[in-house]
Amino acid sequence: MPLSETLARVDADLAADRVPVVRQRLRGLVSSFPYDLTLRRRLAEVYRLYGDAAEAGRWMYLEEDRNADETAAFEARYESPGRRMRALAWRGPEAMAATVFAERQLAAVRTACAEKLGQPVDWDDPAFCRDGLEEHEASSEPWSVGGVLAGVGCLVGTLAFLAIWVNGVVALFD
Repeated sequence: MPLSETLARVDADLAADRVPVVRQRLRGLVSSFPYDLTLRRRLAEVYRLYGDAAEAGRWMYLEEDRNADETAAFEARYESPGRRMRALAWRGPEAMAATVFAERQLAAVRTACAEKLGQPVDWDDPAFCRDGLEEHEASSEPWSVGGVLAGVGCLVGTLAFLAIWVNGVVALFD
């Protein structure tokens, strides 16, 4: 469906107070047209209707007239540069940005991610700052007693299931 048709449906859905549908349509459009800052701005407006400052800040992050509280909420929710990079849902070089401010913002996030990883990263690289960084951050946490008990319980349950299954197969052919 062409962009103009989808935007017409967005307007009709907004008029009919179908905000979740509007959010879904706009998320799809931003995914298809990541360089269109107008779509990002409209999506931020929808998140304001939900009262979600962090998501409004996320979609306004590339705009110079963004709200400082929303930006702070976004940065708090997506603390690491890798998470911010993924959250911004950008593709291609920063030079594709519609404004100099957006280009600088994108470059700053990518540079911070590269510095944290100790290697260059790219917006088009599906592995950029992906789970490797988050796994590294998460793996530094100590094991908990509950986590160990849950793992042991899963192992015991799996072994019991296998024993019952083997017993059933043996009985079947006996």
